[in-house]
Amino acid sequence: MKNDRQKEVFGVILKHQPIGVSDIISLLTEKVSVPTLNRDLAALKKDQFIYSQGKGPSVKYLIHMNGLLFAPIDINQYYELEIDQRPILEKFNPAIFDSLKTTSLFSSNELEKLAECSSSFQKKMTTQTPGTIQKENERWMIELSWKSSQIEGNTYDLIDTEQLLKYNISSAKHSEQERIMLLNHKSAITFIRENAKDYIGISIGKIMEIHSLLTLNLGVEKSLRNRLVRITGTRYTPLDIPLLIQENLEKMCELINDKENVYEKALLAVILISYLQPFEDGNKRTARLTANAVLMAYDLCPLSYRSVSPSDYKKAMLLFYELNHIKAFKNLWIDQYIFATEHYFG
Repeated sequence: MKNDRQKEVFGVILKHQPIGVSDIISLLTEKVSVPTLNRDLAALKKDQFIYSQGKGPSVKYLIHMNGLLFAPIDINQYYELEIDQRPILEKFNPAIFDSLKTTSLFSSNELEKLAECSSSFQKKMTTQTPGTIQKENERWMIELSWKSSQIEGNTYDLIDTEQLLKYNISSAKHSEQERIMLLNHKSAITFIRENAKDYIGISIGKIMEIHSLLTLNLGVEKSLRNRLVRITGTRYTPLDIPLLIQENLEKMCELINDKENVYEKALLAVILISYLQPFEDGNKRTARLTANAVLMAYDLCPLSYRSVSPSDYKKAMLLFYELNHIKAFKNLWIDQYIFATEHYFG
Protein backbone atom coordinates (compact mmCIF):
# COMPACT_ATOMS: atom_id res chain seq x y z
CA MET A 1 0.00 0.00 0.00
CA LYS A 2 1.34 3.35 -1.04
CA ASN A 3 0.36 5.53 1.91
CA ASP A 4 -1.15 5.63 5.40
CA ARG A 5 -4.54 6.68 4.04
CA GLN A 6 -4.83 3.50 2.01
CA LYS A 7 -3.96 1.51 5.12
CA GLU A 8 -6.73 3.33 6.99
CA VAL A 9 -9.20 2.73 4.15
CA PHE A 10 -8.34 -0.97 4.26
CA GLY A 11 -8.88 -1.00 8.05
CA VAL A 12 -12.28 0.68 7.71
CA ILE A 13 -13.40 -1.88 5.11
CA LEU A 14 -12.11 -4.77 7.23
CA LYS A 15 -14.08 -3.57 10.24
CA HIS A 16 -17.30 -2.50 8.51
CA GLN A 17 -17.62 -4.58 5.32
CA PRO A 18 -19.62 -4.54 3.15
CA ILE A 19 -19.35 -0.77 3.02
CA GLY A 20 -19.96 1.94 0.42
CA VAL A 21 -17.93 5.00 -0.55
CA SER A 22 -19.86 7.58 1.47
CA ASP A 23 -19.65 5.49 4.64
CA ILE A 24 -15.92 4.94 4.17
CA ILE A 25 -15.39 8.70 3.84
CA SER A 26 -17.41 9.38 7.00
CA LEU A 27 -15.23 6.98 9.02
CA LEU A 28 -11.81 8.22 7.88
CA THR A 29 -9.76 10.35 10.27
CA GLU A 30 -9.20 12.98 7.58
CA LYS A 31 -11.92 13.59 5.04
CA VAL A 32 -11.09 13.01 1.38
CA SER A 33 -12.88 13.64 -1.88
CA VAL A 34 -14.72 10.89 -3.69
CA PRO A 35 -12.21 10.88 -6.62
CA THR A 36 -9.30 10.53 -4.18
CA LEU A 37 -10.97 7.67 -2.35
CA ASN A 38 -11.82 5.98 -5.64
CA ARG A 39 -8.14 6.07 -6.59
CA ASP A 40 -7.26 4.46 -3.25
CA LEU A 41 -9.93 1.82 -3.72
CA ALA A 42 -8.71 1.08 -7.24
CA ALA A 43 -5.15 0.60 -5.90
CA LEU A 44 -6.38 -1.75 -3.17
CA LYS A 45 -8.38 -3.73 -5.73
CA LYS A 46 -5.37 -3.95 -8.05
CA ASP A 47 -3.28 -5.42 -5.22
CA GLN A 48 -6.15 -7.85 -4.48
CA PHE A 49 -6.65 -6.64 -0.91
CA ILE A 50 -10.33 -5.81 -1.58
CA TYR A 51 -13.05 -6.46 -4.12
CA SER A 52 -16.36 -4.78 -4.96
CA GLN A 53 -19.96 -5.91 -5.25
CA GLY A 54 -22.60 -4.03 -7.23
CA LYS A 55 -22.24 -1.00 -9.48
CA GLY A 56 -22.65 2.73 -9.37
CA PRO A 57 -23.91 4.39 -6.17
CA SER A 58 -24.79 1.00 -4.61
CA VAL A 59 -21.27 -0.49 -4.92
CA LYS A 60 -19.93 -2.06 -1.72
CA TYR A 61 -16.38 -3.04 -0.83
CA LEU A 62 -15.21 -6.16 0.98
CA ILE A 63 -11.89 -7.72 1.99
CA HIS A 64 -10.36 -10.17 -0.48
CA MET A 65 -9.78 -13.14 1.82
CA ASN A 66 -7.13 -14.79 -0.37
CA GLY A 67 -4.69 -11.89 -0.49
CA LEU A 68 -4.03 -11.05 3.14
CA LEU A 69 -0.61 -12.57 3.89
CA PHE A 70 0.99 -9.14 4.24
CA ALA A 71 -2.02 -6.84 4.47
CA PRO A 72 -1.51 -3.87 6.84
CA ILE A 73 -3.96 -5.07 9.48
CA ASP A 74 -4.02 -3.14 12.74
CA ILE A 75 -4.11 -6.04 15.19
CA ASN A 76 -5.60 -3.99 18.03
CA GLN A 77 -8.33 -2.63 15.77
CA TYR A 78 -9.04 -6.12 14.47
CA TYR A 79 -9.61 -7.52 17.96
CA GLU A 80 -12.00 -4.70 18.79
CA LEU A 81 -14.44 -6.75 16.72
CA GLU A 82 -16.29 -9.41 18.67
CA ILE A 83 -15.51 -13.01 17.75
CA ASP A 84 -18.76 -13.40 15.79
CA GLN A 85 -18.30 -10.11 13.92
CA ARG A 86 -14.84 -10.81 12.54
CA PRO A 87 -14.71 -11.66 8.79
CA ILE A 88 -12.75 -14.90 8.79
CA LEU A 89 -11.89 -18.06 6.89
CA GLU A 90 -13.80 -20.44 9.13
CA LYS A 91 -12.27 -23.59 7.61
CA PHE A 92 -8.74 -24.67 6.72
CA ASN A 93 -7.70 -23.00 3.45
CA PRO A 94 -5.97 -25.58 1.19
CA ALA A 95 -4.80 -22.81 -1.16
CA ILE A 96 -2.46 -21.49 1.53
CA PHE A 97 0.32 -23.87 0.48
CA ASP A 98 0.36 -22.53 -3.07
CA SER A 99 0.39 -18.95 -1.78
CA LEU A 100 3.29 -19.63 0.57
CA LYS A 101 5.21 -21.63 -2.04
CA THR A 102 5.38 -18.72 -4.47
CA THR A 103 5.89 -15.96 -1.90
CA SER A 104 9.08 -14.63 -0.35
CA LEU A 105 8.13 -14.25 3.31
CA PHE A 106 10.93 -11.86 4.30
CA SER A 107 11.98 -8.59 2.71
CA SER A 108 15.61 -8.01 1.75
CA ASN A 109 16.01 -5.67 4.74
CA GLU A 110 14.57 -8.29 7.09
CA LEU A 111 16.86 -10.98 5.71
CA GLU A 112 19.85 -8.69 6.06
CA LYS A 113 19.01 -8.05 9.72
CA LEU A 114 18.45 -11.75 10.45
CA ALA A 115 21.75 -12.66 8.76
CA GLU A 116 23.57 -9.99 10.75
CA CYS A 117 22.13 -11.35 14.02
CA SER A 118 23.00 -14.93 13.01
CA SER A 119 26.58 -13.94 12.22
CA SER A 120 26.91 -12.26 15.61
CA PHE A 121 25.49 -15.35 17.32
CA GLN A 122 27.83 -17.73 15.50
CA LYS A 123 30.86 -15.61 16.34
CA LYS A 124 29.86 -15.68 20.01
CA MET A 125 29.56 -19.44 19.89
CA THR A 126 33.14 -19.82 18.63
CA THR A 127 34.53 -17.77 21.53
CA GLN A 128 32.71 -19.51 24.40
CA THR A 129 34.09 -22.36 26.46
CA PRO A 130 32.15 -25.66 26.49
CA GLY A 131 31.20 -24.96 30.12
CA THR A 132 29.74 -21.56 29.23
CA ILE A 133 27.80 -22.99 26.30
CA GLN A 134 26.39 -25.71 28.55
CA LYS A 135 25.24 -23.13 31.10
CA GLU A 136 23.68 -20.96 28.40
CA ASN A 137 21.92 -23.96 26.87
CA GLU A 138 20.46 -24.68 30.30
CA ARG A 139 19.33 -21.07 30.76
CA TRP A 140 17.73 -21.01 27.32
CA MET A 141 16.05 -24.38 27.98
CA ILE A 142 14.57 -23.13 31.26
CA GLU A 143 13.29 -19.89 29.75
CA LEU A 144 11.80 -21.56 26.67
CA SER A 145 10.14 -24.25 28.81
CA TRP A 146 8.65 -21.58 31.04
CA LYS A 147 7.40 -19.29 28.26
CA SER A 148 6.15 -22.07 25.98
CA SER A 149 4.20 -23.54 28.91
CA GLN A 150 2.94 -20.12 29.99
CA ILE A 151 1.52 -19.54 26.50
CA GLU A 152 -0.52 -22.72 27.07
CA GLY A 153 -1.84 -21.51 30.44
CA ASN A 154 0.77 -23.03 32.78
CA THR A 155 1.02 -20.89 35.95
CA TYR A 156 4.58 -21.74 37.01
CA ASP A 157 6.67 -18.57 37.17
CA LEU A 158 10.22 -18.43 35.89
CA ILE A 159 11.84 -18.92 39.32
CA ASP A 160 9.72 -21.98 40.14
CA THR A 161 10.45 -23.33 36.65
CA GLU A 162 14.18 -23.00 37.29
CA GLN A 163 13.83 -24.78 40.64
CA LEU A 164 11.98 -27.64 38.96
CA LEU A 165 14.12 -28.09 35.85
CA LYS A 166 17.49 -27.41 37.43
CA TYR A 167 17.09 -28.91 40.90
CA ASN A 168 13.95 -31.10 40.51
CA ILE A 169 12.18 -29.11 43.24
CA SER A 170 8.42 -29.02 42.58
CA SER A 171 6.17 -26.17 43.64
CA ALA A 172 3.23 -27.13 45.86
CA LYS A 173 1.29 -24.15 44.44
CA HIS A 174 0.92 -25.81 41.06
CA SER A 175 -0.73 -28.88 39.59
CA GLU A 176 0.93 -32.15 38.66
CA GLN A 177 0.01 -31.58 35.01
CA GLU A 178 1.84 -28.26 35.02
CA ARG A 179 4.90 -29.94 36.50
CA ILE A 180 4.83 -32.69 33.87
CA MET A 181 4.39 -30.15 31.04
CA LEU A 182 7.58 -28.37 32.08
CA LEU A 183 9.58 -31.56 32.56
CA ASN A 184 8.41 -32.73 29.13
CA HIS A 185 9.73 -29.53 27.61
CA LYS A 186 13.12 -30.26 29.14
CA SER A 187 13.12 -33.77 27.67
CA ALA A 188 12.02 -32.61 24.23
CA ILE A 189 14.55 -29.76 24.13
CA THR A 190 17.34 -32.13 25.15
CA PHE A 191 16.25 -34.48 22.37
CA ILE A 192 16.26 -31.87 19.61
CA ARG A 193 19.59 -30.48 20.78
CA GLU A 194 21.15 -33.95 20.60
CA ASN A 195 19.52 -34.74 17.24
CA ALA A 196 19.44 -31.29 15.63
CA LYS A 197 21.01 -32.32 12.32
CA ASP A 198 18.12 -34.72 11.74
CA TYR A 199 15.90 -31.66 11.23
CA ILE A 200 17.68 -30.34 8.15
CA GLY A 201 14.67 -31.96 6.55
CA ILE A 202 11.42 -32.45 8.44
CA SER A 203 8.83 -35.22 8.20
CA ILE A 204 5.61 -36.21 9.91
CA GLY A 205 7.52 -38.83 11.89
CA LYS A 206 10.01 -36.29 13.20
CA ILE A 207 7.20 -33.93 14.23
CA MET A 208 5.42 -36.79 15.99
CA GLU A 209 8.59 -37.64 17.93
CA ILE A 210 8.66 -34.15 19.40
CA HIS A 211 4.92 -34.21 20.10
CA SER A 212 5.23 -37.57 21.89
CA LEU A 213 7.93 -36.22 24.21
CA LEU A 214 6.00 -33.02 24.95
CA THR A 215 2.76 -34.82 25.83
CA LEU A 216 4.18 -37.82 27.73
CA ASN A 217 2.00 -38.75 30.74
CA LEU A 218 -0.50 -35.99 29.97
CA GLY A 219 -3.24 -38.27 28.65
CA VAL A 220 -2.86 -37.07 25.06
CA GLU A 221 -3.23 -39.42 22.08
CA LYS A 222 0.04 -39.85 20.20
CA SER A 223 -1.61 -40.40 16.81
CA LEU A 224 -2.96 -37.78 14.45
CA ARG A 225 -6.26 -36.32 15.55
CA ASN A 226 -9.47 -38.09 14.45
CA ARG A 227 -12.05 -35.69 15.84
CA LEU A 228 -13.02 -32.04 15.57
CA VAL A 229 -11.30 -29.56 17.87
CA ARG A 230 -12.47 -26.09 18.81
CA ILE A 231 -9.99 -23.31 19.49
CA THR A 232 -10.74 -20.77 22.19
CA GLY A 233 -11.13 -17.23 20.89
CA THR A 234 -11.91 -18.00 17.25
CA ARG A 235 -14.54 -19.51 14.95
CA TYR A 236 -11.84 -21.13 12.83
CA THR A 237 -12.05 -24.92 12.91
CA PRO A 238 -9.17 -27.09 11.62
CA LEU A 239 -9.55 -30.23 9.55
CA ASP A 240 -11.06 -33.20 11.39
CA ILE A 241 -10.51 -36.11 8.96
CA PRO A 242 -7.27 -38.01 9.71
CA LEU A 243 -6.53 -38.73 6.04
CA LEU A 244 -6.82 -35.03 5.16
CA ILE A 245 -4.74 -34.03 8.18
CA GLN A 246 -1.98 -36.41 7.11
CA GLU A 247 -2.21 -35.32 3.48
CA ASN A 248 -1.83 -31.66 4.40
CA LEU A 249 0.96 -32.36 6.89
CA GLU A 250 2.83 -34.03 4.03
CA LYS A 251 2.23 -30.96 1.85
CA MET A 252 3.50 -28.78 4.70
CA CYS A 253 6.68 -30.83 5.08
CA GLU A 254 7.26 -30.70 1.32
CA LEU A 255 6.77 -26.93 1.31
CA ILE A 256 9.20 -26.41 4.19
CA ASN A 257 11.82 -28.78 2.79
CA ASP A 258 11.64 -27.10 -0.63
CA LYS A 259 12.28 -23.64 0.80
CA GLU A 260 15.92 -22.62 0.44
CA ASN A 261 15.84 -19.98 3.17
CA VAL A 262 16.15 -21.44 6.68
CA TYR A 263 14.29 -18.52 8.29
CA GLU A 264 11.31 -19.28 6.05
CA LYS A 265 11.57 -22.95 6.97
CA ALA A 266 11.43 -22.17 10.70
CA LEU A 267 8.65 -19.58 10.41
CA LEU A 268 6.51 -21.92 8.32
CA ALA A 269 7.07 -24.79 10.76
CA VAL A 270 5.84 -22.84 13.78
CA ILE A 271 2.86 -21.27 12.07
CA LEU A 272 1.63 -24.16 9.89
CA ILE A 273 1.79 -26.91 12.53
CA SER A 274 -0.23 -24.59 14.76
CA TYR A 275 -2.67 -23.89 11.91
CA LEU A 276 -3.21 -27.55 11.01
CA GLN A 277 -3.63 -28.62 14.67
CA PRO A 278 -2.78 -32.23 13.75
CA PHE A 279 -2.95 -33.55 17.33
CA GLU A 280 -5.69 -33.43 19.95
CA ASP A 281 -3.41 -31.31 22.18
CA GLY A 282 0.15 -29.98 22.31
CA ASN A 283 0.12 -28.51 18.80
CA LYS A 284 1.63 -25.08 19.48
CA ARG A 285 4.26 -26.55 21.79
CA THR A 286 5.21 -29.02 19.07
CA ALA A 287 5.28 -26.21 16.51
CA ARG A 288 7.64 -24.04 18.57
CA LEU A 289 10.09 -26.86 19.25
CA THR A 290 10.01 -28.18 15.67
CA ALA A 291 10.82 -24.70 14.37
CA ASN A 292 13.68 -24.43 16.87
CA ALA A 293 14.97 -27.83 15.77
CA VAL A 294 15.11 -26.50 12.20
CA LEU A 295 17.11 -23.46 13.31
CA MET A 296 19.50 -25.60 15.35
CA ALA A 297 19.96 -27.97 12.40
CA TYR A 298 21.51 -25.05 10.52
CA ASP A 299 23.55 -23.83 13.53
CA LEU A 300 21.31 -20.82 14.06
CA CYS A 301 20.03 -19.40 17.32
CA PRO A 302 16.82 -20.98 18.70
CA LEU A 303 14.05 -18.81 20.13
CA SER A 304 12.92 -18.75 23.76
CA TYR A 305 9.98 -16.32 23.23
CA ARG A 306 10.93 -14.99 26.66
CA SER A 307 10.03 -11.37 25.97
CA VAL A 308 6.67 -11.91 24.23
CA SER A 309 3.37 -11.85 26.12
CA PRO A 310 1.08 -14.89 25.74
CA SER A 311 -1.70 -12.56 24.61
CA ASP A 312 0.36 -11.01 21.82
CA TYR A 313 1.52 -14.45 20.70
CA LYS A 314 -2.02 -15.84 20.58
CA LYS A 315 -3.48 -12.81 18.79
CA ALA A 316 -0.82 -12.91 16.08
CA MET A 317 -1.34 -16.66 15.63
CA LEU A 318 -5.14 -16.38 15.52
CA LEU A 319 -4.80 -13.73 12.82
CA PHE A 320 -3.15 -16.37 10.65
CA TYR A 321 -5.87 -18.89 11.47
CA GLU A 322 -8.64 -16.46 10.62
CA LEU A 323 -7.25 -14.50 7.66
CA ASN A 324 -4.05 -16.36 6.70
CA HIS A 325 -2.34 -13.10 7.62
CA ILE A 326 1.31 -13.93 8.35
CA LYS A 327 2.78 -10.45 8.80
CA ALA A 328 1.86 -9.97 12.47
CA PHE A 329 3.34 -13.31 13.56
CA LYS A 330 6.35 -12.85 11.27
CA ASN A 331 7.14 -9.52 12.95
CA LEU A 332 6.82 -11.14 16.39
CA TRP A 333 9.07 -14.00 15.25
CA ILE A 334 11.73 -11.63 13.92
CA ASP A 335 11.71 -9.67 17.19
CA GLN A 336 12.14 -12.88 19.17
CA TYR A 337 14.97 -14.08 16.94
CA ILE A 338 16.82 -10.79 17.40
CA PHE A 339 16.16 -10.96 21.14
CA ALA A 340 17.53 -14.50 21.35
CA THR A 341 20.73 -13.69 19.46
CA GLU A 342 21.36 -10.73 21.75
CA HIS A 343 20.52 -12.35 25.10
CA TYR A 344 21.93 -15.88 24.92
CA PHE A 345 25.39 -17.36 24.56
CA GLY A 346 27.21 -14.08 24.98
